[in-house]
Amino acid sequence: MKVSGNILKMKSTLESPVQYKLPIGDELIGMNEFIGKKIKLSFDGQINCISTGEKISKSYNQGYSFRASQKLAACDICIVKPELCHFADGTCREPEWGEANCFQPHIVYLSVSSHLKIGITRESQVPTRWIDQGASFALPILRVEDRLTSGLIEKEISKSLSDKTNWRKMLQNDVTEVDLEQERENIFEDFADILDHFEAEDLDEEVIEIEYPVNEYPTKIKSLGFDKNPVIEGVLNGIKGQYLILDCGVLNMRKHQGYFITLEA
Repeated sequence: MKVSGNILKMKSTLESPVQYKLPIGDELIGMNEFIGKKIKLSFDGQINCISTGEKISKSYNQGYSFRASQKLAACDICIVKPELCHFADGTCREPEWGEANCFQPHIVYLSVSSHLKIGITRESQVPTRWIDQGASFALPILRVEDRLTSGLIEKEISKSLSDKTNWRKMLQNDVTEVDLEQERENIFEDFADILDHFEAEDLDEEVIEIEYPVNEYPTKIKSLGFDKNPVIEGVLNGIKGQYLILDCGVLNMRKHQGYFITLEA
């Protein structure tokens, strides 16, 4: 098989194991079928902004032109730090986009990808957000009405719990054992006043366990990228998060959105 085109981040479906498909050009390629086989990914030097389609020499914010990264609401600082939302100040880059994406129900969750962390996501992005982060376990604990509120809650809880993932340990499957249900109860107790203030809805959900299609996890992490290695070739040992785990290193596909790639398998 040989197919070429600009790529986007892999689409995923929560099954056992997770099913991955890579958008490349007009095709949607099932990647699970290549695990255990040799694949070759070649970058011809062309990058196109995933918003405007224009040719660019360097991508920003995982696939955008510099101009788009400065104009689009999806690239604003409040996407990374939702507690800095400035919609109420009348300075949102794209108010209609903000209304459609930020003023939607959001979930505050606990997950374990390497260790226990607190996180937030739009309710419509469950479980995609967890899979993209490579979480092995996840538990939704709160529902709120908008992104700003979820960000303010996350900021308070992150004073006690990490809100970051150790991506290297995640790819090595070095996962800490955590009783997520007990941690949820601890948060309900320790942050009761804050949760009441923000009118957060307590959720009584079950822990979601996520199995990834991986034959062999790496013992050492070597990060691969098309800017330094335009041709990446090796046996695909597995997929976790947005990473292809090859016998020669790991490749973050989301980081290379907009790159024109030829996939041979």
